[in-house]
Amino acid sequence: MSAQENNVVFLPVEDAARREVALLWETLRDEADAAMHRDHAVARSMNSAVLMHVSFGHALSHRLAIKLSDHDIDRDELLALIYGAYTDRPGLLGAAAADLEAVKDRDPSNTEVLTPFLYFKGFYALQGYRVANWLWNHGRPHLARHIQSRISEVFSIDIHPAAVMGRGIMLDHGSGLVIGETAVVEDDVSILQNVTLGGTGKETGDRHPKIRRGALIGAGAKILGNIEVGIGAKVGAGSVVVTPVEPYTSVVGIPARPVGRPHKVLPGVTMDQVLSEPEYMI
Repeated sequence: MSAQENNVVFLPVEDAARREVALLWETLRDEADAAMHRDHAVARSMNSAVLMHVSFGHALSHRLAIKLSDHDIDRDELLALIYGAYTDRPGLLGAAAADLEAVKDRDPSNTEVLTPFLYFKGFYALQGYRVANWLWNHGRPHLARHIQSRISEVFSIDIHPAAVMGRGIMLDHGSGLVIGETAVVEDDVSILQNVTLGGTGKETGDRHPKIRRGALIGAGAKILGNIEVGIGAKVGAGSVVVTPVEPYTSVVGIPARPVGRPHKVLPGVTMDQVLSEPEYMI
């Protein structure tokens, strides 16, 4: 039976991403309008950040340009650069929309997309990285490094522009986060503050961790070397991980060791940070 005969419509990936962004933008405008009517003191900020803009891409470009501009690259130059990236690669906006939805769904202190869009530095550091990555992949390394440096200065988050980051990622708080050049962070991962995805010395080449889909990395964890943290794994706060972590397994300690029975959920999505399972302890 065909999709049409079964009354199922499958949108092409690009059309689905555009629809995702359009729905997010409609929600963002509705929330900004409601906030303005609840408190007229924020009317100017709601208009400047959201309501005066014609699209999500324009609003996000404007917001990023304000936060990352400096005397070397002013706001208008940066605005044109960022909007150019979004025009050339519309998937960047789909990723940003997925990141906002991830924060709304996973952060218990927040129930909307407006708050992270306005205030959460983890979200903005990630979107700044996405622009820097676009520049890096277009043979503009110094400009990419400039954006990386500004993100570090403004948000205290350092993500190398060559790193590979998926969609639906939450960088919760984010302060002190470091992600190295050859690191990979797949979709639906959540990472808390003061995490390092680093190397183990002066080796070159592929030398940084690979964080698979739906993993949860606790505050202060250090994951070092070209090792894999499997799909759905959990790394406890303050752990030092220097060996691979099996999928759906919890690890904790220095050095980290398994302490949790294998499970079937994605803790990066559920934000379940329970690690200890008594009968699994070793």
